Amino acid sequence: MNAAHTRALFQLVAAALCWSLAGLLIKAVDWPPLAVSGGRGIIAAAFLLLTNRGLRFHFSRHQIIGAVAYAACTITFCVATKLTTAANAVLLQYTAPIWAALFGAWFLGERATKGDWITIAIVLGGMTLFFADGLELSHLLGNTIALISGMSFAALAIALRKQKDGSPVESIILGNVIAFLVGLPWITTAPALTGSGWTALLLLGVVQLGCSYWFYARAIKHVTALEALLVPVIEPVLNPIWVLLVFGEKPTPLALAGGMIVITAITVRSLISIRDRRHAQVAG
Repeated sequence: MNAAHTRALFQLVAAALCWSLAGLLIKAVDWPPLAVSGGRGIIAAAFLLLTNRGLRFHFSRHQIIGAVAYAACTITFCVATKLTTAANAVLLQYTAPIWAALFGAWFLGERATKGDWITIAIVLGGMTLFFADGLELSHLLGNTIALISGMSFAALAIALRKQKDGSPVESIILGNVIAFLVGLPWITTAPALTGSGWTALLLLGVVQLGCSYWFYARAIKHVTALEALLVPVIEPVLNPIWVLLVFGEKPTPLALAGGMIVITAITVRSLISIRDRRHAQVAG
């Protein structure tokens, strides 16, 4: 069990690595945000259908809730990014661990520990430093939608965790189809993509969403809902690394400090979690 938990934590890191490519790839697709969301969604759905066996679409309550939460999370994040700063959108989306900590005990019986709450506080502080240059208090509508995206992300983790004894990937596939249907009107009126635009869209669907949720659906079976949201917080820290490598844009000293705080907090939290699981296994 401890080996499965450790493997799941690495799968969450792999998912975050894939998610972190979003900012770099979305810029290369000359479509409106909802068109991009829908386009990458249908590609991701096709990828997951091809790479998962024995799928069962029984349309249970938790499967449907997971699908709607997934679609809401991805769609509202695209809209929020358009209406507020990217920094605000990312920071508010990653309030998800707070909502999971609050509602995880109620829906899953997974109570947040004191260490969990300390980690959440440190991570939010580090992310605030990381995005300090881009944060703005205006853009009320965009910020509100970004907060809804964070709630949806938490609801997704809880809904998938409720399916830990089954196959949660079906919810993700259905959610991608919903995102496609929502974005379809924008796709049909969007300008034709260039070769590089299609390449970026395919990478968004296959790698940034498809591979990431392939890892995520497997990890969620062996970690708590809170862990499934805390570990991927490294995603927004990784995002500017790709921008640095491709465009040479250097992060500010505050951003570097905030990023180190986030990565250190998540690493320590994960190591403690592995240690506690190992001790519990030995004691059992």
